[in-house]
Amino acid sequence: MSVEIIGMIQSQKQSEIHPASGPVVDRDYVRAFAQAHENAGFDRVLVPHHSTGPSATLTIAYAAAVTERVHFMLAHRPGFTAPTLAARQIASLDQFSGGRLGVHFISGGSDAEQQRDGDFLSHDERYARTDEYLGILRRIWTQDQPFDHEGKYYRFTQGFSEVKPAQKPHVPIFFGGASDAAIEVAGRHADVYALWGESLEQVRDITTRVRAEAATHGRQVRFSVSFRPILAQTETAAWARANAILEETRRLREAAGLGQGGPQQSEGARRLLAAADKGPRVDKRLWTEIAKLTGARSNSTALVGTPEQVADALLDYYDLGVTTFLIRGFDPLEDAVDYGRELIPRVRALVAQREAAAGAGSAAGRKAA
Repeated sequence: MSVEIIGMIQSQKQSEIHPASGPVVDRDYVRAFAQAHENAGFDRVLVPHHSTGPSATLTIAYAAAVTERVHFMLAHRPGFTAPTLAARQIASLDQFSGGRLGVHFISGGSDAEQQRDGDFLSHDERYARTDEYLGILRRIWTQDQPFDHEGKYYRFTQGFSEVKPAQKPHVPIFFGGASDAAIEVAGRHADVYALWGESLEQVRDITTRVRAEAATHGRQVRFSVSFRPILAQTETAAWARANAILEETRRLREAAGLGQGGPQQSEGARRLLAAADKGPRVDKRLWTEIAKLTGARSNSTALVGTPEQVADALLDYYDLGVTTFLIRGFDPLEDAVDYGRELIPRVRALVAQREAAAGAGSAAGRKAA
């Protein structure tokens, strides 16, 4: 199994240790950020979505225009655009980017966040809507004749798109969500199921559940896990850097009048906090302190160590069947460059060794038979 490495870009420099400043849309930063990922050897970059930020679709359109090879992942929330229109927009962006688009569909884990854009459906209703939405998108992308639809959330006549995605049968569908409602939708629609950086035990559990659900629909799903690697040339220096990140995050939160964050409605956030309850360090080098401090508001667990140690820890997840890793740093652009120097090449080399060993074992088995 080959491995895919995904990064993340935003429209301005910001993270837990870098308060947003300057223009909300910084074109020079976006250009440098996207090109840094391309030069560092990332396969794809995520552009996130939240209810008060710039358009992720337009950010990708700009980033694709200033890069040539790196692919993109659009964070997209169903419910705010008619699925017929969204299907045409996504297909158009895939065409203009040269077939470099994937879409991560986010049903929404917070009522407050959704309500800022006028969505007052409950958590499980949002996933039911996403199920219907994705079914429509896949038909619009693949069917060559108009069709009518009358469902619980959407109704239209003669829906059709003249533009189809450059990728066939359609753009890759990334999907997340750890609730029972989410896993049902993932089993029906996801090409890649994405989860935050949980413990090995938690990842084994949820990937087993998603595989079982997908199998009921005659499908197979790939898996992605997200981490915030903290690297240094020695393990001692890496942990010192992690502690410095924690202290600066705490300082900035206190200055903003924020204490320790509470859990969201998101089941994924609750799972990260459950990992944090096991202690600040889980498994080999999974570090949970930022997740605990912030209430696991996003992918906030780190792998801490030297590039060799972090690559080795990532391979433990690969051995569970995870073939995509989303990695982003607390110093966003600088860390992306740093990952390209040593971490990404080491991960790819280790995966190649695993594949070669598996191939040799298969060949030996066939010869013995």
